[in-house]
Amino acid sequence: MKIAIIGSGLSGLACADHLVAEGFQISLFDKARGPGGRMSTRRIDTALGQVGFDHGAQYFTAREHAFQTGVKQWQNAGTVAPWPAAGPEAWVGVPAMNAPIKALAARHDVSWSMRIDGLVKQQNGWQLQCGDHVIVALFDAVVLAIPAEQAASLLQPWDTEFHTLARNTVSAPCWTLMLAFAHPVKTDKVIIRDDAVIGSAARNSVKPGRKGPDSWVIQASPDWSVNYLEDSQEQVVSALSDRFSDLLGVSLPDPLVASAHRWRYARSGKTDQSALYNDDLKIGVCGDWLIGPRVECAWLSGTALAKMIQG
Repeated sequence: MKIAIIGSGLSGLACADHLVAEGFQISLFDKARGPGGRMSTRRIDTALGQVGFDHGAQYFTAREHAFQTGVKQWQNAGTVAPWPAAGPEAWVGVPAMNAPIKALAARHDVSWSMRIDGLVKQQNGWQLQCGDHVIVALFDAVVLAIPAEQAASLLQPWDTEFHTLARNTVSAPCWTLMLAFAHPVKTDKVIIRDDAVIGSAARNSVKPGRKGPDSWVIQASPDWSVNYLEDSQEQVVSALSDRFSDLLGVSLPDPLVASAHRWRYARSGKTDQSALYNDDLKIGVCGDWLIGPRVECAWLSGTALAKMIQG
């Protein structure tokens, strides 16, 4: 059975891993240039060398036994490590947050920079619409491992129930500020949480396996991000830098890097489903938005869908 998976974040890759192990032929497609999804890492060149920023998830936890087993395998492979500064259950990718995603993606057939705009139903399977052309390959089933808002658009012509669920499960946006300094910020703090403006700030450069100058990832709260979603990057850099300085109680050095990234679909919603599968149409849906806004939930959802497809 040939299956196309749209989305190569953790959910899609977890689904692919389990299906390939059962003999399915899997092809993955992703609009991004490389692996990461919400575990992405941004690399920026500076006068002091390249600086990496985990500008998506800052860390993740593993609570379910099955996911704990997978994380232990990642640790043994050297792609994750504990980060006690964020809590006793916190893990991070090494040397960057996207390391385990890169390792998973390397095992599969992934087509990057491929934005799938529609699904085309043929008598004997599915084809994928990419821009103004249809991909020739024919698939027996299609999996959508993408944010709810994007899944809703692709589902609308085919499954009303799935479309409605995805449309009504709204993600919260997040403005993320990336700062790096030639001279370290004068503070012992590593993590800041739960401010009305800054939901979290993490000293990225002190995570395990990191190198380079003092760097921070500052993520605005959901409410602030909604209120200022259409502001310019310059406005966001200024506002969040000022608030970050106020929270630390120190003046910030002149930055090597001061860049903002707008995540329109950052913090997922949740439903009472772990995954969705229409066996008649052979359409499946997985993603953290079905279970909850945690990295582990993406893995659990992808795994759950693979089991549904296996039957």
